[in-house]
Amino acid sequence: MSILKRPLVTEKVSSLNKRGVYGLIVDDRAGKNEIRKEIERFYGVTVDKINTMRYAGKTRNRHSKSGVIKGKRPSYKKVLVTLKSGDVMDFFSNV
Repeated sequence: MSILKRPLVTEKVSSLNKRGVYGLIVDDRAGKNEIRKEIERFYGVTVDKINTMRYAGKTRNRHSKSGVIKGKRPSYKKVLVTLKSGDVMDFFSNV
């Protein structure tokens, strides 16, 4: 599971699950064909469509007693996967 990092479990993506769309966080360097093969192999489903989005890491500032502490959140790549009708991804079966 080097390409697939973790499932995206948010309120918005959970509402898309009813239509067969699932969200995942994947490796930044992975392409759509690699992601498709990994999802089909790991979950045993048929992928119909893949939409990818890259998010840049945001800078964060925190004010403390010693001054301003500057940091950066990591960047990531989000994937919305549309499955063939009838297929279901179960993220929590291997827990």
